[in-house]
Amino acid sequence: MNPTAKLLVVIGAVLIVAGLIWQFGGRYLPFGRLPGDIVVEKENVRFYFPIVTCIIISILLTLGSYLFRLFK
Repeated sequence: MNPTAKLLVVIGAVLIVAGLIWQFGGRYLPFGRLPGDIVVEKENVRFYFPIVTCIIISILLTLGSYLFRLFK
């Protein structure tokens, strides 16, 4: 099998697993509602920026890519 095809299959599988975890684990994991996320509510406007959630996801992706390169 072509290496590009293998890569696309792996990326697709990872996205499916991440989506399932996000869907079913969303009840138990407070991603998107962590302390430190910025929420500004005014009369007709609600601004929400999940900065802490972005930082945690960035750390997890960095560790994942590091482990992937380490074992490759």
